[in-house]
Amino acid sequence: MSTKKIFNLTKRIRAVTGGTSASKTVSILVWHIDYAQTHSNKKMDIFAESYPHLKGGAIKDFKSIMVAQGYWDDKSWNKTEKVYTFANTDTTINFLSVDNIGKAKGARRDTAFVNEAQHAMTWEVFDQIMVRTQEVIWLDWNPSEEFWYDEKIKNNIDHDFLRLTYLDCLDALSANIIESIESHKNDKNWWNIYGLGLHGVIEGRIYEDWQIIETIPHEARLERRGLDFGYSNDPTSIIDIYSYNGGFILDEICYRTSMRNNEIAALLKGQQDKVLTIADSAEPKSIDEIKLAGINIIGAIKGPGSINKGIDFVQQQRISITKRSTNTIKEYRNYLWKEDKHLAIINTPQDMWNHSMDAIRYGLGSYRSRVSQKFTANNKITFK
Repeated sequence: MSTKKIFNLTKRIRAVTGGTSASKTVSILVWHIDYAQTHSNKKMDIFAESYPHLKGGAIKDFKSIMVAQGYWDDKSWNKTEKVYTFANTDTTINFLSVDNIGKAKGARRDTAFVNEAQHAMTWEVFDQIMVRTQEVIWLDWNPSEEFWYDEKIKNNIDHDFLRLTYLDCLDALSANIIESIESHKNDKNWWNIYGLGLHGVIEGRIYEDWQIIETIPHEARLERRGLDFGYSNDPTSIIDIYSYNGGFILDEICYRTSMRNNEIAALLKGQQDKVLTIADSAEPKSIDEIKLAGINIIGAIKGPGSINKGIDFVQQQRISITKRSTNTIKEYRNYLWKEDKHLAIINTPQDMWNHSMDAIRYGLGSYRSRVSQKFTANNKITFK
C-alpha cells in the first residue's frame, strides 16, 4: 500500500514523512528503479547524511530490491563511484553524501532524493540541489522535530505531501514488529511520532550534544570495547571506546542480528587492537564461551540503580562519535526516558533504541571511579 501511494504522487516536489516501519525509503526506491527502467539517459541522484548512512540505508535497500526482483547486475554497479547504470536505458542512479554546499553545485540532474532530510543537509544545500534538479525531487523524514521543510516548503512551495505509518505495510511486517510498535500506545509522544507519523518533538532524550566526527584522531587511545548481546530480533552491538583530549570517542564496529558466540569471538579476534571487552553480565555462558576463544572479556557490574548510575556518568562526559557509526547515531537520537500515565517524564529509560547505548554504558563503566579498580573473583568490575 505504501508503494501504491508513492506512485500516485505527481508534483515536482514530493515530501514523504511517517512513523517507524512505514516503508518510506523502500517505496521511494522502488519508484526510482521503475523510473530508471522506463526512462532513457536520465541522471538520478540519491543523497544522505554521509556515505556510511548511504551504505547501511539507501544503497543496501536498493540492492536488496534489485536482487529480489532479479534485476541486479554486478557489471552495472560502479562500487568506487557508487553509481548504478541500467543497461537497457543508460539511466544512472548515483548515491551521494553532501558535506558542504560546494558539492551541491555540481552537474544538473533529472531527479533527486534526499533521504532522512532533517539530518542529511541544511536548507542552503537543499536549495542548491533543488535549483539544479529538472524533473522530480523526493525527500523523506521521521516527524520527530521541525526542520527546514516546515519553514521553507510546507506553506510556501507547491508540493505533494504524504504521511505513511506501519499500517500502510502490514502485509510486510512480522507479528513481533507490529506488537512491538503497538506496545507503545500508552507513550503519547512516541506513539504520535513513530506510531501515527504525526509531527512532534522528541521529548525526554537521554543523551544530547554528542559531536559527530569524520575519523578517529591518531592521538586517540583505545581503552575498552562495550558489548551488548542480541540474537534474532535484537542486534549484537560492539562499540570501541577511545579516550581523547579529556573526552571519549565512540566507534561502532558491529551491529548485527543472528550472531552466534563463535562469530562474535572471531570478530573480536580479528580486530587489530586487543583491548578488554566489557559485556552484558546477564549472559555469563556467552562470556565464558567467548573467553575460551582467547578474548579478553569480562561481565559488566550490575545491581540496583546501575543503569541510571551508568547513564548519569555517560551524560557527564564529552562524547564524540564517528560518522560511520550509523546505527549508534540513530539510537543516540531516539534513546528516551519513559513517561508516566500523566505524560510526565520519569527517570527510567525506555526499553528500545538501547543496544549500542547499553554497550557504551558497559564499556564506560570502568571510568566511573577516579580511584583504583580491582577485579573480583567472578570477573566483574567493581569500583572503590
